[in-house]
Amino acid sequence: MNLPPKVTPRAFERLAEIGASDQGKALRVAVEGGGCSGFQYEIDLDEPKEDDLVLEGAGQKVVVDSISLPFLTNAVIDFSEELIGARFVIDNPNATSACGCGTSFSM
Repeated sequence: MNLPPKVTPRAFERLAEIGASDQGKALRVAVEGGGCSGFQYEIDLDEPKEDDLVLEGAGQKVVVDSISLPFLTNAVIDFSEELIGARFVIDNPNATSACGCGTSFSM
């Protein structure tokens, strides 16, 4: 069953901590060609656009454009804090392989 991406409470909490909605911004998650595995994730703060899928929680928004949406079916968007740093991460069951940095993948 193809479901839209899911955003964890931890990811929404981090967006609230950085005040994304206070700036009128949402976390944009996009898939673009490139990277060492063929596709790469682009994650940044941006204003929602008309054709975006908008996922909401804790007063925050995560948006995915219509072109990236099929690549992110059933994916989970989370926030991770590790010794090497803190970042938004994507657990994508559609990816057949990923590079070590976690931002590039193939399908």
